[in-house]
Amino acid sequence: MSYRYEIRLSGEGGQGLVLAGKILAEAAAIYDNKNATQSQSYGPEARGGASRSEVIISDEEIDYPKAINIDFLLALTQESCDRYSKDLKDDGILLVDADAVKSCPDVKSKIYRVPIIDLARNEVGRIMVANIVALGIIAELTNAVSFDALESAVLSRVPKGTEEINLKALRVGREQGKKIISESEK
Repeated sequence: MSYRYEIRLSGEGGQGLVLAGKILAEAAAIYDNKNATQSQSYGPEARGGASRSEVIISDEEIDYPKAINIDFLLALTQESCDRYSKDLKDDGILLVDADAVKSCPDVKSKIYRVPIIDLARNEVGRIMVANIVALGIIAELTNAVSFDALESAVLSRVPKGTEEINLKALRVGREQGKKIISESEK
């Protein structure tokens, strides 16, 4: 049976979701030797407008590069949660920023509320790395890419001079993902 996993990262412009999608796709394709595509969409406003990045990871050729049956949805804003949760599979995962998303939809998917932006601000020291914190959580919850591959992709994609803070953000996200798994097993 073939493996195909569809991930949508959503929020608003300026949150680094396109970069996060590129990192995720690179981790899968280059470092984990899987097939991956990445696409993006954002409103006419660069910052503050709606933004999304989609990544499809598969062990077979990807014949259609758009995500249509979402396995995992990251929503960093209420608007993105409201807009995209309807595309989520019943057995999917919805990860929302606990502070930005006040109302979660009534879905059959697993819902995890995590203060992603707050973790970036308080644990890492920079709100701008919330996207990387989210990637660490996603890696733990999905196993869609290996953590080592994600680390390598982060190092190859983030701006020079920001490698250490981004690796710290990735590790903070990974630890949060481990906590989520541990708590859900109780």
